[in-house]
Amino acid sequence: MSAPLDPDLLIRAYAAGVFPMADDADAEDVFWVEPRRRGVLPLDHFHLSRSLAKTLKQERFEHRVDTAFDTVVSACADRDGTWINGQIRTGYSKLHERGLAHSVECWANNELVGGLYGVRLAGAFFGESMFTRRTDASKAAFAHLVARLRVGQFTLLDTQFLTDHLASLGAVDVSKARYRTLLDAALNIDADFNQLTETVSGPVSGKDIVQLLTQTS
Repeated sequence: MSAPLDPDLLIRAYAAGVFPMADDADAEDVFWVEPRRRGVLPLDHFHLSRSLAKTLKQERFEHRVDTAFDTVVSACADRDGTWINGQIRTGYSKLHERGLAHSVECWANNELVGGLYGVRLAGAFFGESMFTRRTDASKAAFAHLVARLRVGQFTLLDTQFLTDHLASLGAVDVSKARYRTLLDAALNIDADFNQLTETVSGPVSGKDIVQLLTQTS
């Protein structure tokens, strides 16, 4: 397809279990993907390593949400072999304007040093891409995301594919049928992406994230 990625089309696609990719940054079109095996991260099985917990407790980063969405997408696309083209940038920017696409960011000395972005529908969050310019910055952003989803009562964190990096954080792959069951259930959940902001006093800190990830229910 060469037409602009309409936000309503994107919403329907995610609800159906498919997502767009492009061959490269200069591609005029996108294609739709539905993996046979889907990467997901069970929110109660996130692996918080000792080194990452130490980084978070040391407050090396300032943790923000949705303050630089387009910049995060651009940073994620700034690599060889990217699947993020102009259509995708525009489509997700429009989803962000509707409050359905979010960026989770790590800053240091007022510089964006890592982050991720994704799409939210009901109790599902679909992780799209992440980047890092500082050791552990993308991992810290991912930990923040997991904590935020837990507090907000989300039930599905979709990582699309399973990589060694994601597996080290606790992600697994599931069959298409199992994913569909998880997605259908999540789409019937009334989750709140901003609940974490209302739960903690003041800006979200690294210590807050560690506490939320290590506390037992």
